[in-house]
Amino acid sequence: MKILSTLSIIAIASIGFINSAAADLMIFPAKGQSNEQTEKDKYSCYGWAKGQTGFDPMKAPTTSTAPPSQQKKSGGVARGALGGAALGAILGDSSRSARNAGIAGGLIGGVRQNSANNKTAQNTEQWKQQESSNYANNRNQYNRAYSACLEGKGYTVK
Repeated sequence: MKILSTLSIIAIASIGFINSAAADLMIFPAKGQSNEQTEKDKYSCYGWAKGQTGFDPMKAPTTSTAPPSQQKKSGGVARGALGGAALGAILGDSSRSARNAGIAGGLIGGVRQNSANNKTAQNTEQWKQQESSNYANNRNQYNRAYSACLEGKGYTVK
């Protein structure tokens, strides 16, 4: 479920980026091309740029890699407590030693579990940033190709 919501957030952010990137390009018919000719040339250059870059700005954005696992670990406290209690039983013969070792083991297990969960969150954030960067790079390559095509057909593109 979290993976689906993550992908939805990326898709929504990317769609906003598509609209702003397309709006950023200003196309002027420098050689007096008609509106009809301009639309034909835009469509032609769309196809050419898509073929050159492999990027289609009309398609919904997708991720290039699978997201990292979102499964958070649990039970670290219990596993640590059991391990600590076992160690306490081995090292000392009193129940107090075993209990103290169990508490220490539980604390250590909890810290390890928290650290692992933080690492999962960091990996997810890093993945999101990488996917956004990949999308932006692909879009920029497409825009460069699209602009080059239009300029070759006598348009000024800014």
